[in-house]
Amino acid sequence: MKKTVRDIFIIFLGNFLLALSVSVFILPFDILSGGVAGIAIALKPIFHLPEVAVINGLVFGMFLIGSFFLGKKFAVKTVISSVIYPVFISLFSMLELDLELSPILASLYGGLLAGLGIGLVLRVGASTGGMDIPPLILNKLTGIETSKFVMVIDGLTVLLGLFSYGLEAVLVGLISVAATSWIIDKTLTFGGSSAKAIQIISDQWEVINERLMRDLDRGTTLFEAKGGYTQDEKRLILVVIDKKQYPKLLEIVNAIDPRAFMITTETQDVHGEGFKLEFRV
Repeated sequence: MKKTVRDIFIIFLGNFLLALSVSVFILPFDILSGGVAGIAIALKPIFHLPEVAVINGLVFGMFLIGSFFLGKKFAVKTVISSVIYPVFISLFSMLELDLELSPILASLYGGLLAGLGIGLVLRVGASTGGMDIPPLILNKLTGIETSKFVMVIDGLTVLLGLFSYGLEAVLVGLISVAATSWIIDKTLTFGGSSAKAIQIISDQWEVINERLMRDLDRGTTLFEAKGGYTQDEKRLILVVIDKKQYPKLLEIVNAIDPRAFMITTETQDVHGEGFKLEFRV
């Protein structure tokens, strides 16, 4: 029950932030952003339909599509968004705000605020009921990160307004798309530990392994390996460390075996013993 209440609160908060972004930054400045708001703005000069009505209609349509492809559990959580987001949009549309901002700033901050709202909702396995549903479906089918599909689909949405608003408006809109995608990715991975994963191959693997565990206080994993050319049996050391420990690791390995072969990979999210288990939605 506690988790359900928390999830509902986060869905409300995410939709509130998204609706605030659309009502304060996107619609007043005609920003060709992604999502249903971007589509409503792009189609306005062609069909002359009220933007709020187009947004609400698309939210309902996307909810039906998402329910079919993503299942009952998704539909139960998303139905809240499909109701509350149009309500927030309708309420905010009554406000008469007259902000003096450049379109570039409106696009940037609108994108950041929208991305935060969408990211919060996605973290609890729901959706805002808008154009983030197609990325979720594609993520389910391909396994590629949702934020990447959000950026592509939002980019295509912005291009809808090319003939109606011109190239400059499209370029301004792409700022919002990039900001939204970036903050969604950061929101979804919030709570993890950013680190480096290093693979080390050396004839002095025993000494290196002992020093890594002793001096860096990190566990290691050993793998059997074989040289492709020499066919010699080797040991591969895998260790995951905090980024701030990387210079020390290089110092240790180079002091023991300057010819050691190392592969370093940036890791975006690490959990488990030795790494912080921070707040997770």
